[in-house]
Amino acid sequence: MLIAIIGENCVGKSTLAESICREIGGKIFNGKDFLRLERNPDNAKSTFKAILSSAVDGDNLIYVITEREHLDLLPEGAVKIVLTADLDVIKERFKARMRGMLPFPVEKMLEQNHGKYDDLPCDMKLKSGEYNLNEVIEKLKSKG
Repeated sequence: MLIAIIGENCVGKSTLAESICREIGGKIFNGKDFLRLERNPDNAKSTFKAILSSAVDGDNLIYVITEREHLDLLPEGAVKIVLTADLDVIKERFKARMRGMLPFPVEKMLEQNHGKYDDLPCDMKLKSGEYNLNEVIEKLKSKG
């Protein structure tokens, strides 16, 4: 099964991916990890698309997506989970990543990007800190 976990920075995508992986197994790819597959970026993208396609009906693969452009890599049949969080939560998490400082340009970027996946068609829409992992796992198992 191919599971795409999609969301803005600091909404908890990697945490959710790791939790799902512990429960059902599989491999996790983040963002541009696929560029390590081949020296040539175009070849890496093609190889990764083939890996994603084979995962739809194969072994579990979780792809963590922050950048909208990476949605184009997803084949038909991917299970899409959109993870959201309140803007204040995102800012606090990003601030922690930046050793307690949230520069004004970064804050503005977070504000501009907030909500960019709200209207994305998906199989599950979850809010960080408000979902039940066991329910998510059961839904995934019913799709797989």
